Amino acid sequence: MKISRITLLLIASLSFSASVFAGDVAATVNGKPIKQSLFDFIVKDATDHGQKVDDNVRDVIMSKLISSELVLQEAQKAGIDKKPDYIAKEELTRRELLVNVFIQDHLRNHPVSDSETKAAYEKFKTELGDKEYNARHILLASETEAKDVIAQLNKGGDFSKIAKEKSIDPGSKEKGGDLGWFALGGMVKPFGEAVSKLQKGRTTSDPVQTQFGWHVIKLDDVREMKAPPYDKVKENLQKQLSQRQLEKMLTDLRAKATIVDNTKPAAKK
Repeated sequence: MKISRITLLLIASLSFSASVFAGDVAATVNGKPIKQSLFDFIVKDATDHGQKVDDNVRDVIMSKLISSELVLQEAQKAGIDKKPDYIAKEELTRRELLVNVFIQDHLRNHPVSDSETKAAYEKFKTELGDKEYNARHILLASETEAKDVIAQLNKGGDFSKIAKEKSIDPGSKEKGGDLGWFALGGMVKPFGEAVSKLQKGRTTSDPVQTQFGWHVIKLDDVREMKAPPYDKVKENLQKQLSQRQLEKMLTDLRAKATIVDNTKPAAKK
């Protein structure tokens, strides 16, 4: 039987209060009640996540609640709930649960529309371009090293051999610098721009700098490319748009908030 992470968080952050409404008692353990509402919530949560909840599953749920109550009582006897580390973890668990539920509600109440998704798809197609490139590169730590490699290549040096010997890119080094087929939109801008200007079979005459280092690039081939169908990327686009929506919400909240960070040293006057 699987119980969702939110349910587990809820169980983990149970209040130690003995206060229970009349009739809200599913079971008692050493006289301490297990709430019927808590049991019902776990049943509903399991059902909402596609699990068939029969009598056997209900027995498993109750068994887990009883087990957790037994351990909880022992933890209380040992004073675990009074320890600073526990109190901090309990607060973090509650914060995480509340934040996650809020985010779920926010996304449910502010769904990404079809028009927004289709607009994102058109932008995606534009950024992707209509061509696909096959290139190799040798990544060096400095411009001087990259220029030395270009000089070696100009004298007839073997690109693949030099890449294996000198490239600091672990992903392509052993493949002679081969990056496979890619769209320019998938590469950092300086790299993509350099590739787009190369003729097939040619190597960059000057090193190309990116945040990763200095690149010497050779273009092996170019071919026409079609963007994947809308239905294939729709779900990922919606996830990206939802993530941007959440980032904007957080940015707006920060802009309106008064924030004092006491962990930062005071600015010198």
